[in-house]
Amino acid sequence: MDLTLLRRAALPAAALALALQATPAFAACPPPGPNAPVSVSVTVQGPDTTLYQGTIRTKGHDVTTATGGTHRCDGTNAGKNPAPVPTPTAALDDAARKAQFVWDGTWYASFDDFSVDTIKNVTGGSSAYWNISVNGTSIPVGGCQFALKAGDKVAFTWTAL
Repeated sequence: MDLTLLRRAALPAAALALALQATPAFAACPPPGPNAPVSVSVTVQGPDTTLYQGTIRTKGHDVTTATGGTHRCDGTNAGKNPAPVPTPTAALDDAARKAQFVWDGTWYASFDDFSVDTIKNVTGGSSAYWNISVNGTSIPVGGCQFALKAGDKVAFTWTAL
């Protein structure tokens, strides 16, 4: 092999080795935790109009309502997830804080979850309820139990009985 060719091959290899030694390894960066904040879109659809629509950065957290008190709402409710995760009701709570509107919900200890009763003064009462859906599908568990992923579309829709 020609000595010039050997040098040309060795020089880039040596430079790469030095650069790798000086650069921290990507493996040293921990992956995001299970309750890392995610961005989701939240829509609140009332009986006649959209009450709220926006993108929220959320993660599972304690939620406080006037009727229900303060309870965790981080996906570990009723043992649905092994570690805290972002949830639809936590996203609603974050949207309410961001846009400065009020929502209320009753806490049901037997379900370890809230029932969303009122959003922006719109109450279901005995004739309607607030349906929670993610990506167009009603969730099969409570709003503090369902795990959200980045980019999910969360909707709270006033639904007549």
